Amino acid sequence: MKFIAKKPREGINVSDEHPLVEAGTLIVGLTAIFTIVALALIFIIEVALYFVSTEAEAELFSGWIPADLATVSSSDDRREQTQLLVDRLAAHWAETPYEFRVEIDDSDVANAMALPGGLIIVTMGLLDQVESENELAFVLGHELGHFRNRDHLRALGRGLVLSLFFAVITGNDVAGIGISATDIALRGFSREQETRADAFGLAIVHSEYGHVNQAARLFERWGASDEDSSAIASYLSTHPRPGDRVEQLQNIAARDGWRTDGQITPLAWPAP
Repeated sequence: MKFIAKKPREGINVSDEHPLVEAGTLIVGLTAIFTIVALALIFIIEVALYFVSTEAEAELFSGWIPADLATVSSSDDRREQTQLLVDRLAAHWAETPYEFRVEIDDSDVANAMALPGGLIIVTMGLLDQVESENELAFVLGHELGHFRNRDHLRALGRGLVLSLFFAVITGNDVAGIGISATDIALRGFSREQETRADAFGLAIVHSEYGHVNQAARLFERWGASDEDSSAIASYLSTHPRPGDRVEQLQNIAARDGWRTDGQITPLAWPAP
C-alpha cells in the first residue's frame, strides 16, 4: 500500500476562538492570579506586622512623616492644642505603649488617620468642621482605638502590597517605593474594626468629661446635610456613614449607662 501524505487543513494553527474572547480570557486569568497573590501577600504581611512589638514599631517609625503630607507650622496653635487634647485623652489609656504625635495636614478635606509609630494626622478641613472640643475628642479617641487594636498595622500591610503591585504594573523602581498617608489610610477598616474603635473612643470621651454629650454631634450634622459634599467625602470614604454611626454610639452609651447630658467644652480656638 502506498502512503499518500495529506496536506494539513487550512488554518490549523489558528484558534477557533475569536481573538477578543481569547484576550478577555487571558486578562481575566491574569487578574485572578494577581488578586490571589495580592490577597495572600496582604494576609502574610498583616499577620507578620501584627506580631511586631509596639516598641519596635515606635523605634522604626520614630519621627516618620508620610512624604505626601503638607503639614502646618509646628507653632500653629491648633496643632499645639490638638496635641494637648490627645495627651489628655491618652492618659485614660493607662497601658498605652505609644507616645502620640499630632500633625495637622493643610488640606481642605475632612479626615483623620492613625499611622504607624503613634502618629495621628488631622486635616485642617476636619478642624474647620468641629464646633466643640467634645466633637474633636471623639474623633481623636476613635483614632486611639485603632492604635489600641493595632488596626493601623493591618492597613499598613495592605498599603505596602498595593503600592508594590502598582510599582510592578507601572514599571517603577520597586526600591524607590515610599509609604504615603494615602497608601495606609485609604484602604479603610472593616465594620468590626470601626465599631471597636468607636466604642473605645466613646469610653475615652466619657472618662475625660464624665459624659458623652455631643460626642457624635459632628456626625449628626453630617447626616442631616449633604453627605457627599467635597468637604467630608474623604472622611466618609474610610469611616462608617453618619446615620449608622450616631445610632450605634447612642446604643453604646445606653448599654453602658453613660450620661448623655453634661457641660460642653469649647474649642481652644475660635470655632469657624
